[in-house]
Amino acid sequence: MGFVIVLLFELAILAAMLAGWYKVFEKAGKPGWAAIVPIYNIFVITEIVGRPILWFVLCLVPCVNIVIIVLLMIDLAKSFGKSPGFGIGLAFLGFVFAPMLGFGPDRYLGPAAQNAGPPTL
Repeated sequence: MGFVIVLLFELAILAAMLAGWYKVFEKAGKPGWAAIVPIYNIFVITEIVGRPILWFVLCLVPCVNIVIIVLLMIDLAKSFGKSPGFGIGLAFLGFVFAPMLGFGPDRYLGPAAQNAGPPTL
């Protein structure tokens, strides 16, 4: 019985996270379904934040991908007018921060990478 409760709880968290990412993609002018397609969603995020295709390729390299994903999430947060701390939250606690960004009042302001210099932590 406990297994079923844990499974339902995990499925609810997964559904909230996917719905949040779906809304984030729609706010950025991209198709929402792209958020649920593995690997393609990272490609779309690199487009949303304005980073070159090389960043997507670097996401496929083990160990390097961790750093690149964190930097992409920081850029994504900046693209919505949020702080770099929010971007770190997106990277490590996406199940909390993605619904906050997707269903919150924040608007997409444009690619953060084109408006700023090199990424900073």
